Amino acid sequence: MTPARITAVLGPTNTGKTHYAIERMLSYRTGVIGLPLRLLAREVYDRIVAIRGPSVVALVTGEERIVPPRAAYWVCTVEAMPDGMGCDFLAIDEIQLCADPERGHVFTDRLLHARGTHETLFLGAETMRGAIAAMVPEAQFLRRERMSQLTYSGSKKISRMPARSAIVGFSVENVYAIAELLRRTKGGAAVVMGALSPRTRNAQVAMYQNGDVDYLVATDAIGMGLNLDISHVAFSSLSKFDGRRMRHLQPQELAQIAGRAGRYKDNGTFGVTGEAEPLDEHVAEAICAHRFAPVKKLQWRNSDLQFGSLKRLIAGLEQRTEDQWLTRVRESDDLRALKTLADDAEVTARATDGPSVKLLWDVCRVPDFRGISPAEHASLLTHIYTDLHQFGHVDANWFALQVKRIDRDDGDIDTLSKRLAYIRTWTYVAQRKGWLVDESRWREETRAVEDRLSDALHGALTQRFVDRRTSILLRRLKQKESLVAEVNDKGEVTVEGEFVGRLEGFRFRMDKAGSPDEAKTLRQASVAALVPHFHLLADRFYNAPDPEIDFTEQGGLMWGDQAVGKLTSGADPFKPGVEAFVDEEAGPDVAAKVQRRLQHFIDRKIATGFEGLLALKNDETLTGAAKGFAYQLAEGFGILPRGEVADTVKALDQDARGSLRKHGVRFGQFTIFQPLLLKPAPTRLRLVLWALAKGLQEFPESPPPGLVTVPAAKDALPGYYAMAGYRAAGERAIRIDMLERLADMLRDKDSRAGFEATADMLSITGMTLEQFADLMTGLGYKAEKGEREKVRAVATEAVLTEVTTETTPVEAPSETPVEVPPLTDAAPQESALEAPDMGPETEVFYTFTWGGRGARQNQRPQGQQKPRGKGKPKARGKPQGDRNKLQSYHAKPRKDKPIDPDNPFAAALAGFKKD
Repeated sequence: MTPARITAVLGPTNTGKTHYAIERMLSYRTGVIGLPLRLLAREVYDRIVAIRGPSVVALVTGEERIVPPRAAYWVCTVEAMPDGMGCDFLAIDEIQLCADPERGHVFTDRLLHARGTHETLFLGAETMRGAIAAMVPEAQFLRRERMSQLTYSGSKKISRMPARSAIVGFSVENVYAIAELLRRTKGGAAVVMGALSPRTRNAQVAMYQNGDVDYLVATDAIGMGLNLDISHVAFSSLSKFDGRRMRHLQPQELAQIAGRAGRYKDNGTFGVTGEAEPLDEHVAEAICAHRFAPVKKLQWRNSDLQFGSLKRLIAGLEQRTEDQWLTRVRESDDLRALKTLADDAEVTARATDGPSVKLLWDVCRVPDFRGISPAEHASLLTHIYTDLHQFGHVDANWFALQVKRIDRDDGDIDTLSKRLAYIRTWTYVAQRKGWLVDESRWREETRAVEDRLSDALHGALTQRFVDRRTSILLRRLKQKESLVAEVNDKGEVTVEGEFVGRLEGFRFRMDKAGSPDEAKTLRQASVAALVPHFHLLADRFYNAPDPEIDFTEQGGLMWGDQAVGKLTSGADPFKPGVEAFVDEEAGPDVAAKVQRRLQHFIDRKIATGFEGLLALKNDETLTGAAKGFAYQLAEGFGILPRGEVADTVKALDQDARGSLRKHGVRFGQFTIFQPLLLKPAPTRLRLVLWALAKGLQEFPESPPPGLVTVPAAKDALPGYYAMAGYRAAGERAIRIDMLERLADMLRDKDSRAGFEATADMLSITGMTLEQFADLMTGLGYKAEKGEREKVRAVATEAVLTEVTTETTPVEAPSETPVEVPPLTDAAPQESALEAPDMGPETEVFYTFTWGGRGARQNQRPQGQQKPRGKGKPKARGKPQGDRNKLQSYHAKPRKDKPIDPDNPFAAALAGFKKD
């Protein structure tokens, strides 16, 4: 019989050692290969299944067991390798892990005892040559050289990391921080950690391999044989926590990870990034040349255990060795758990014979995936052991409750990661033969829960660390492909199906980006796709009708609800300029087209709104004073307070005034204006043009249309109320056309002796008596307040059919006011004769007199003369004569008083006078 061949295939990474072992295994009828990670085991399993089919390939890890009835090839983690199978071929990958402080004793045990009946392969680093030669003298050695060159590239910022790079971190927090930075600057990264389930890890790796992202952030798990298309490996740190303390990584450990750069014959580079110091020159050279100190000690733990009692078992696990190549492993998690349970009186009472002690040891080997605390883990193991010892299986109801608590796919990354760690515990328990009554069902159930959590975690990782739109756009740009942009009716912009922002007119408002670099990248890709759309949009805008365009009271120009420009001041107040809001990337042609359309719009708007005023300004038939006054009125945008141009108005003869009146100019007692310009549309435009001419930063808004009076602001800009079509008087401002109607009512009033407000005066102003008094004061009158006895209502022959309580003043038809008390539901109306005597009731009234030439703001209104009556003015609060009858005065005009030239019938009156 030919003796079994033992071969150590040694060399650096990217030498094809794992591929060689798979080929050798498949050349035999049966085989087993042990791998350091379940992620790598899953990868190798998928490769062999693709070659031989799933019916003959088994996968056995701590949490996963796929064993078809005709299984011939077993892919396992090293810890889960079955004993005594007698397979033709056996291989152990990454044999240099014999020196690992935590797991090394398992690899050493396989090195010493695991054998194939025909061939055994040990795959690993060249540093194991001496140890293997000493421990397995019959082993042959096969040296394999790296298929590509590995070079050191120094330090690089993460933001300048080349594509197809892997950045290595040694803590979850570090990995997440790097991935977040890459999302902001590069569009995202895939995340690979040993704690991930194979399903999550494969989904993340698939994103990277497919090119959805160009960056990978990983722990040192990628150093264990994972085959990825990596061009550059960057270390974010050169130290790690090994479970007990922080320590610096050895050169051979750095080389194991750096060696992932470059695949097959493609060269690779490695370096540092972030806060990691540049590598020492000698260390970098050693990694490039693959020269490292050989392994001197292998971690070892006695595997020849005796289960007669707990003491003998613990003693066997703590046994020392005299072999110079071996060193006893430090106390492992399973031994620590065994010692903790051995101190429990109930456990020791049960573990009294060989089978019960062996069962306890099997339970203690359940890994602490949760990592909460040793005491809590020991409590869990106690529960499992008690059930197994007492009932022969774990209580199904309790087990179902534990699984149900975890079966939720909501929450953030940390929450989902914790649940995955928890389900790994129950998956491991379900994989133990005979521990559950319906073990096949629970294996499927726990696997389904892990798959759901894995998918949820993959989704959460992708959502947090991958900006798919930026990643996709960058990839398309890199491949120099044309990008297709679409804009929906809401202005939302998608490029290649990814939402990137929205169009506001001709400006692209990008969706929120995480950093300036990310924003720059996203905008670069988005605008490149939007350029054709900008041209189409400009054509549609140029042909849009005027009603679709409008201006705001702040001088903005709108197309629908989108801002497309703003007005700017020009040399002529009636010819403002236009500044179009167009992104620079849209191009000068688009900007010019938008600006021309906006200029056409505002020119037509001004021509329509100020047609009469522009016709007056450009009337060539006007000459002399009329021509000058027309220009002056145009400079005032069609409204001039009379007090400001009193001398100019006096200088106008009747012919000049007549020619101006032909253009709709009205010479009012307080204001000279064109009535058509008081409409809301011209008023709104006039205020904008006036603000532009004044160079105001913030434009005043026009009063709401339809109001006769508005509150007068104390801090209003000089000239504002005139431009708004109002005149400020007291606490309120009154519309100038209504003010002129009021002036007509005041024309025949006795302003020397005094007069009271009529109902018509209050009606046209829409004011209360107190507000009207304030208005009159603002116009230059004096308002004297008084009180008098109110006349009670008397019975009349009229039948009262309706009574209202409105407060609008109503002028009584007779000199004696009549007051009707309101009707209420609570008390019936009583006649005045039957009403109880409540004493005399008073009312407030105002007497208005002209304030004289010294009055503020105004002179006497045109046409209102001083009366010549001989009666004295009424004393304040004390009406003269009959207290129930107001005294009135009538003034006779002076014989030499000139006719008011502003009166449209001035010429006719002049003729009467001559006669």
